[in-house]
Amino acid sequence: MEQSEANPEFEALLLYLKQNQGYDLTGYKRSTLTRRFQHRMSSLNIEGYQSYLAYLQTHTEEHLSLLDDVFINVTSFFRDRAAWDYLAAEILPKIVANKLPDEQIRIWSAGCAAGQEIYSVLILLAEKFGLDFCRKRVQCYATDADEAALKQARQANYSELQMTGIPADLLEKYFVKSETGYSIHPLLRQSIIFGRHNLAKDAPISKIDLLLCRNVLIYFNAETQASILVRFHFSLKTTGFLFLGQAETLVNRRQIFAPINLKHRIYKKGLKLEIEDQLSIHSKSHRKPSLQPFTVQSHFWRTAFETNPVAQCAIDLEGCLVSANEQATLLFGLTLNDWNHPFHQLEPGKLLDSEALISKLNHCHQPQILKHIEWNTSNQTRYFDIAIAPVFSFRQKMIGLLLTFVDQ
Repeated sequence: MEQSEANPEFEALLLYLKQNQGYDLTGYKRSTLTRRFQHRMSSLNIEGYQSYLAYLQTHTEEHLSLLDDVFINVTSFFRDRAAWDYLAAEILPKIVANKLPDEQIRIWSAGCAAGQEIYSVLILLAEKFGLDFCRKRVQCYATDADEAALKQARQANYSELQMTGIPADLLEKYFVKSETGYSIHPLLRQSIIFGRHNLAKDAPISKIDLLLCRNVLIYFNAETQASILVRFHFSLKTTGFLFLGQAETLVNRRQIFAPINLKHRIYKKGLKLEIEDQLSIHSKSHRKPSLQPFTVQSHFWRTAFETNPVAQCAIDLEGCLVSANEQATLLFGLTLNDWNHPFHQLEPGKLLDSEALISKLNHCHQPQILKHIEWNTSNQTRYFDIAIAPVFSFRQKMIGLLLTFVDQ
């Protein structure tokens, strides 16, 4: 069967997965995809893409088995150890040195698979600066397109075989023996927010000091790789670093990244993004440059919300969480998976009768302040003043609520 990029039957399969299952594989290399699809079809004794499409449409869980074949998560702790040694000796100290004493360090593992690499970098930081440093100063984001891999990463439980190669002293310090293998130290796990993310489509995470994307780009075609690298450039701070895998080289029409160490695939920002690059992050279409001031303004207010030292949550009129800033995420232990969930079921929502409040504000549209609200945790009791303000669109239509938690 023809397996070129122009095969309409294969493209119909990809379109079905994108529109009906929410998995967009159109930016992946066709040679890689067709091999993985054929492997899955062979296991089912199915010949022909049209027949497999019919099978997908009538077997509601089949796409999950297919995606297990597509997303082959081959990784390990400290994979390519020499590169990690260089990272520990040269890069991590520079990141810390560039920070103010209490300033947060932000790390993003893009394509985190089962989590070994984000835990690896946390172990290196704990070795150099201590577990308490990681708890107080380090915020990690770990994202992947594969829900099954994310589930294992969140559980942070690994088999004996997966622990191969970890030195005995690190195993003893940063892992807890369990019935099924080993679990990561809970203080390290608390530093990470996990979530599903499409590198080529979704908005990049901002103000990153270290971005790990190791042996992920090789699965994408050149155009998609270039688009992802633009997003990575946008994500990194001026002093940030990009850490790629040994099999990867940078593909871009301009040298927006400059090598720090080619052997270990570590880069810093090179040339600045052009206007077209910046606009492509926000839209597939080529907007006119006149829209750029609005883009900059939107980014300014988004950044101000994210970095506000006071915890803030935004909820829509149906009572679901639509956003939370960094302080709220850390304070209440929120994750990316909490977004779009009913607010009253989440930790900050339990402090108030959010369903009744939303109903009331829908009618009065006036801000309110709730005084001295008690929050009981496992080890302490805290008190908040909670400011609740309606949010309006530019047409003055109410679209949600902004909740600000002021610690007393």
